[in-house]
Amino acid sequence: MTSSTLSRSHIAWRTAVALLGGYVFTWGVVAAGVTVLFGAGMEFHDAEHLSYIVGILVFLGAFLAAFAARDLRRSAATLVGGGALLTVMAWLLQQRLV
Repeated sequence: MTSSTLSRSHIAWRTAVALLGGYVFTWGVVAAGVTVLFGAGMEFHDAEHLSYIVGILVFLGAFLAAFAARDLRRSAATLVGGGALLTVMAWLLQQRLV
């Protein structure tokens, strides 16, 4: 698809996937990061801050990947599905730690 054939709705959908999908994926990475780091013995607030710092870089990567991907549906499924999977994994690990 060339730049002259991109419609406004396609750009709006791609932006929505980049923002919302990137947010969901980043949420999962941060939740899993805090859980794994805390479970490994790091202080909670240190694990939280480190995960947030990594989350900023993950969001940037997810945002750029959503715009670079050829297939918008696959990109959305990867970001939302991966974020949901990581969040569930973090929730299950938290249940075992508590």
